[in-house]
Amino acid sequence: MITTSELTVIVNNPVYRIIDARPIDAYNGWRMNNEPRGGHIPGAKSLPAKWLKYVDWIEIVRNKQILPEHNIVVYGYSGKDAEDVASRFAASGYNKVSVYKNFVSEYLEDVSLPLNYLNRYKNLVSAKWVNDLINGLPVEEYDNDKFVVVHAHYRNRDAYLSG
Repeated sequence: MITTSELTVIVNNPVYRIIDARPIDAYNGWRMNNEPRGGHIPGAKSLPAKWLKYVDWIEIVRNKQILPEHNIVVYGYSGKDAEDVASRFAASGYNKVSVYKNFVSEYLEDVSLPLNYLNRYKNLVSAKWVNDLINGLPVEEYDNDKFVVVHAHYRNRDAYLSG
């Protein structure tokens, strides 16, 4: 396990790769679990725990330039998600893997610790956000009742063309 003070020292060290095991929406900047601030640790790579079930997981990892010679630090909303991702790294031949368990309880609470987020993350809303909006529930970063729901998907052109 790694502490917050240890993490702040290694955050810019090129020997380390910091892995965010939370959902992509949280990495992008959304506050998904009522945390005080949204975003990710500077330099962190998004590798959600739910991706562990993908057959090509190791290809995704390598495509993100996360290599066995790196020191890996994994964090997430829950210790279990971080531990699951750390275990997969270890099983895949990564020998230097640590878990940072204080992301929510310490890092997000300390406004002096930096967070990054996508500049226009508010334009990338989650399915839950859309569902809450449609059902009249309050949603973050939106304060009126005039909206149009448009689905945009950048990967599957054939599905788009078929309607």
